[in-house]
Amino acid sequence: MESVILVIHLLIAVGLVGVILIQRSEGGGLGIGGGTMGGMMSTRGTANLLTRTTGILAGCFFATSIVLAILAGGHSRPASIIDTLPAAPTAPAQPTAPAQPAPPVSQ
Repeated sequence: MESVILVIHLLIAVGLVGVILIQRSEGGGLGIGGGTMGGMMSTRGTANLLTRTTGILAGCFFATSIVLAILAGGHSRPASIIDTLPAAPTAPAQPTAPAQPAPPVSQ
């Protein structure tokens, strides 16, 4: 399931890059979409179509990003620190008795 959505996500990303590069910007851009397209659409109609397509692809890109993030987070949930503690507390180590002083040496 995750790999299918990932492939769709990558195809949307490539399509989004292509549509953005086709658009004619104020600076000229690639200018591929600025022509008359064989009389099929006017320049304004082409710009509206490309803008609408960009918006739809961007929405799909965000949707697949969110779905992939949710799917990736479900596999390995981090364990709580409380869950990793031992079940019963261990008894503290018994204090050792201080060393007895050495007996005086008699001469």
